[in-house]
Amino acid sequence: MQPITLAAIALIGAATLPAMAHAAAPSTAPAAPVATSDHAYLWLEDIHGARSMDWVKAQNAITAKAFMASPEFAHTRAQILQVLDSDARIPYPSRMGDWLYNFWQDKAHPRGIWRRTTLDEYRKTDPHWETVLDIDALNKAENAKWVFKGAECLRPQYERCLISLSPGGGDAVEVREFDLASKAFVKDGFHIPVAKTQAGWIDQNTLYVGTDFGPGSMTESSYPRIAKEWKRGAPLSAAALVYAGKPSDLAVSAYHDPTPGFERDYVRVQKDFFHGDTWLRRDGKLVKIDVPADASADAYRQWLLVQTKSAWTVGGNTWPSGALLAISFDDFMAGKRDFTALFTPDAHTALSAYSWTQHHLILNLLDDVKSRLEVLTPAASGPWQRAPMEGAPAMSTIGVVDTDPDHSDEYWLSVAGFLTPSSLQRGVLGQGPAQTIKTTPAFFDASKFEASQYFVTSRDGTRVPYFQIAPKGMKLDGSNRTLLYGYGGFEVSEQPFYSGSVGRAWLERGGVYVIANIRGGGEYGPGWHQAALKANRPRAYEDFAAVAQDLVKRGVTSAKHLGAEGGSNGGLLMGNMLTTYPQLFGAIACEIPLLDMKRYSHLSAGASWMAEYGDPDTSDWNFIKTFSPYQNVQADGHYPPVLFYTATTDDRVGPVQARKMAAKMQGFGLKNVWFYENLEGGHGAGADNAQAATMHALAYDFLWDRLR
Repeated sequence: MQPITLAAIALIGAATLPAMAHAAAPSTAPAAPVATSDHAYLWLEDIHGARSMDWVKAQNAITAKAFMASPEFAHTRAQILQVLDSDARIPYPSRMGDWLYNFWQDKAHPRGIWRRTTLDEYRKTDPHWETVLDIDALNKAENAKWVFKGAECLRPQYERCLISLSPGGGDAVEVREFDLASKAFVKDGFHIPVAKTQAGWIDQNTLYVGTDFGPGSMTESSYPRIAKEWKRGAPLSAAALVYAGKPSDLAVSAYHDPTPGFERDYVRVQKDFFHGDTWLRRDGKLVKIDVPADASADAYRQWLLVQTKSAWTVGGNTWPSGALLAISFDDFMAGKRDFTALFTPDAHTALSAYSWTQHHLILNLLDDVKSRLEVLTPAASGPWQRAPMEGAPAMSTIGVVDTDPDHSDEYWLSVAGFLTPSSLQRGVLGQGPAQTIKTTPAFFDASKFEASQYFVTSRDGTRVPYFQIAPKGMKLDGSNRTLLYGYGGFEVSEQPFYSGSVGRAWLERGGVYVIANIRGGGEYGPGWHQAALKANRPRAYEDFAAVAQDLVKRGVTSAKHLGAEGGSNGGLLMGNMLTTYPQLFGAIACEIPLLDMKRYSHLSAGASWMAEYGDPDTSDWNFIKTFSPYQNVQADGHYPPVLFYTATTDDRVGPVQARKMAAKMQGFGLKNVWFYENLEGGHGAGADNAQAATMHALAYDFLWDRLR
């Protein structure tokens, strides 16, 4: 059972950037014509309009001349691109039947190839890959600029797939049926024009589809409102209605679980980002899976797992927020509520994720934001068996990359730390420990650095952790150029990771890199996230400011040497650092951001995030306006240098937020306000590795230069 994928809706695109450089740039960008009204820049909301694009191109030219023309920029970009294009990267696999599939981009394949190999071949140092679909060749043949957005393949045979292709890297995709045997698109097969589509297999001749069927078929959040059943050979317009939601719903989807012996069909109605209902579709009728609207319900074989987001009293027990509960699916549907608790949180531990194998359940837990795994085995009666799985190195993240629950207890693990190159392990539960199959090369000399974790007390007394990666023996004299990254939203946890780009473009230049685990994320479960919702959103910003102040207090850096970076929801964080805490920073990189919180719910997919921020068209504006950078920036403000960057094809946040903020600040005559807009890339801001390297190098170069 697969609830609607909120990752495709959340503000989590390319939030973490891995690199940057130095540029000899002029001290200021030319100001736009002076204007003080927020409405003076509404014309920039015409995303592809001639006037808007002329402004974008002029801004891009100014920024490119200032930061992209230097040898230092070219060097840093090349260093980053070498990491992104490296043949020595781990080709993370996805098992489908006897094959391991991988999507790969490099210099020779900038838009990428979808390819496959066998396990025996994959174990080799240089495995032979069979190309299944070459996106660059497809673009050449069709004179297009498609960006691969994934494949949904029919289990358990894996003979047919639904390929999603974005025309510019955004969330809207064209869906085409693809035959894996012939490695070709199916002539007269299933085809769905470009839209924000949800499509999945029922059987080889039937799909569930939610897409733009015409006026009224999409929600106010820009996602499907209607789910239909579509038979092969019939026009899409003739698909049969399964469920129609309300325009105010976030999204509606229907999907089929083909697990042999446990085939089931579901309808998911996502009311807002954190609340929704799931219905079992049986004999054409819908039966509600009666769990709290903010809980997730996940069926696998005979089991139903429920993950709570708030306390739930049921069956004579009160289960806390962040618990994972299990019960027989059939018993639950028959009215029983005798759950078994598989996980309950404490002050330091939260459930990050879980994954089924054929006979076991792997829990991924966070202990003060550091990973450990447990293996649970269901019992016919009584408690589930529980055993630890060999964990990751200190200050690291370990995650389940893939499992094969239809056929085996195989699992694949990714292990990474700030200073430990990522490795890929494979194991089979019950057959000994996992074996390392692939390892990322060291892209920088980690022996020169050390990673550590600190805690700081925020304004309201909350204990907030942060990670620091710094040169060994660093002098605590306040002179170190330091980059502080944060996100703080949508229950997204910022965990240790290995980045060759960060190592090459920031650490090896002598910089310090810091990640703040502020409220709004999921580092300590749902409560950590809920503590910064709506009216409490400023708690996240207070946490980030507390980390910044602690770095200065400890002597790591000083305000003029401290930079901040964040993207998407983290871009909103940066906007608030800019307007509320400008004295704490020497420069800010604000990437693919939300900034105009008065109009955000009317722009792109903004309506889908009102459960996170509130509805600005109601009395919620009384608190939203306190964290809306576009409204709070002042003509007489004293702000650090700021770079805004975004992407024309971002149909999630949209480029207009960054455009309007930069234009307004420049209109005030404020100095050191820079803007750059990539024409492709969607919410990721880059359609290929070269574009990504350019954007990363631009941001790091700007920060390094301004923090000297």
